[in-house]
Amino acid sequence: MHPLPPESARLDATERWFATHGLPYFVASGRARARRALRPARVVPRLVLVVAAAALVGVALAWLGSDNALAPATVLTAAGAAVATYAVVALGARPMVTWAVGRTFGSLRQLLPTVTRALPLLLVFVTFLFINAEVWQMAASLPTGFLWLTVLLFGAMAVAFLLVRLPEEVDRVDDHVDEALLLQACRGTPLEADAQRLVEDDGPPPTRHTELTRFERWNLLLVLLVVQGVQVLVVAATVFAFFVLFGVLTMRPEVAEAWTADPVTSVPGLPGLSAELLAVSVFLAAFSGLYFTVVAVTDDTFRGQFFSGVLGELERAIGVRAVYVELLERREAERAGAPDPGLDGQG
Repeated sequence: MHPLPPESARLDATERWFATHGLPYFVASGRARARRALRPARVVPRLVLVVAAAALVGVALAWLGSDNALAPATVLTAAGAAVATYAVVALGARPMVTWAVGRTFGSLRQLLPTVTRALPLLLVFVTFLFINAEVWQMAASLPTGFLWLTVLLFGAMAVAFLLVRLPEEVDRVDDHVDEALLLQACRGTPLEADAQRLVEDDGPPPTRHTELTRFERWNLLLVLLVVQGVQVLVVAATVFAFFVLFGVLTMRPEVAEAWTADPVTSVPGLPGLSAELLAVSVFLAAFSGLYFTVVAVTDDTFRGQFFSGVLGELERAIGVRAVYVELLERREAERAGAPDPGLDGQG
């Protein structure tokens, strides 16, 4: 049996394990980095600069395209992209996104059956909208700026709904961590032997550290948000591709012209593909993404299928974190010469 590496080496290896599993805020240095990046003195000037630049570009596009809605659409899109970029670069959220995306596409064997279970009913429902003249009149008549604002509205509603419902999933995770689950969670991690030792000794149980800090809860919440967001984007992209193909095969230009009361604008070199068809497909894909988001989080069957594997990973993370914090507390207590650990080790 190989001797265990020193405790400091095991703790360092655990911090690297947290990073590779999308949990940078489970480490004190990650939380400190996020706090510094969230200071108003750093956030506000950058946000003002992005909004000002986007406003100038948006006004120019609105003037050139004779579409006033392009200005707010450009500002909102640029602001959202800037927030996402700042989160990845400055807040240290890149490990969360990398792990969540890899976890989603790495488990296609589990994702595809769930998506294919939801898609048929969704496609049947949305297809009735696709062959509806009123939908074509409404979507095809929208200028590009208003259509993009509609897509952003659907996306914002989906994100807001997830931010309301996903904390319930996080609460369920940290409420069911006992010693058996803790031992199972630490199996195969740098703290496997430490977990066994801490459970068996007479000291304070490491399960007392299952309560998460604010940054750690946001870490789990953002991981769930990215996982769910990627799944929704997959569904929306599939719906978009389906209706583009379905429209090219079935929607004759004379029918589209009769429904929209205007001549259709064909895409050069692609017969059967028109700007109106693309607009309708984009609108229905965005609507399908919102619909799928609501169903996936509210329906018990779908929620169990979507979150079963991910929540297992989060339970494992909380178990490893409990042992990690317990070791930090005991080390700090020994350094301070205290008989019992008294620090919270949360950072």
